[in-house]
Amino acid sequence: MTDEQIHRAVSADGTDIAGRVLGQGPALVLVHGGIGDGDLAWEALLPHLTDRFTCYVPSTRGRGLSGDNPDHSPVCLEEDITAFVESIGEPVCLVGWSGSGAWVLGTAARSGSVAAVAAYEPGVMSVMREDDRARTFAALAKVGTATAEGRLVDAVRAFAPWICTDDETAALEKMDFSERWADCVPAMLRFIQGDAAYEGPRSTDPAALRTIGVPVLLLRGGQTLLDSWFTDAARYIARYVTDVHIRELPGVGHFAPLVAPSPLADELIAFFESARQPV
Repeated sequence: MTDEQIHRAVSADGTDIAGRVLGQGPALVLVHGGIGDGDLAWEALLPHLTDRFTCYVPSTRGRGLSGDNPDHSPVCLEEDITAFVESIGEPVCLVGWSGSGAWVLGTAARSGSVAAVAAYEPGVMSVMREDDRARTFAALAKVGTATAEGRLVDAVRAFAPWICTDDETAALEKMDFSERWADCVPAMLRFIQGDAAYEGPRSTDPAALRTIGVPVLLLRGGQTLLDSWFTDAARYIARYVTDVHIRELPGVGHFAPLVAPSPLADELIAFFESARQPV
């Protein structure tokens, strides 16, 4: 698009964080999940939003246009998003997806620059059931083996069935998902390793969630393979966040931002426009 520009910020530890800017209207920051980067994650959704919002699509450290740093712990990833949001200079609406759900909730808890938050299928590891946990570890072991052998496309193909139905996996393959997202796998694994090793306070702890003073929308797909996990996570978050709304998108899965962007966009537009209305 002709009005595209790059917005840059510096995270708390000096890491450069950058993302493209498209559209016009109130500021809307969209944060990719555990896999992907700012450009890949939102390319299908952005055309539904850029006529209403100025859309910022940053990448966290080690991805996309951003710099890198050895530390990929949860607190550093949240600081990446917080620094980016606060550098915009106006209150923003904030969107997370999957692994970034915790990052955007953490930013909302620590920053006064957030007007409202929406998270599509945020995960909270502490509420994952044992059978889902076993499936998750088995899938990640396959991803790790393929990555160590330099087979990044195979790593993505090992990742998708963990969370996607056969129909959604087939739809993603028609978009060359595995080939296009392969380069993001190493950063995803560093995020997972950093998250597993981290022992400090988390943005999904009850004390942190209770400090969120803005409206929060929790969305989930009706056909996500790990439905029990995301349902439990939404209920857990809703227990502690004061102003929370939960909605289900029937007939879509975890990768709705790519394969079914229209219903997701409708929910985001309705929520953020309502949240920005004067009380």
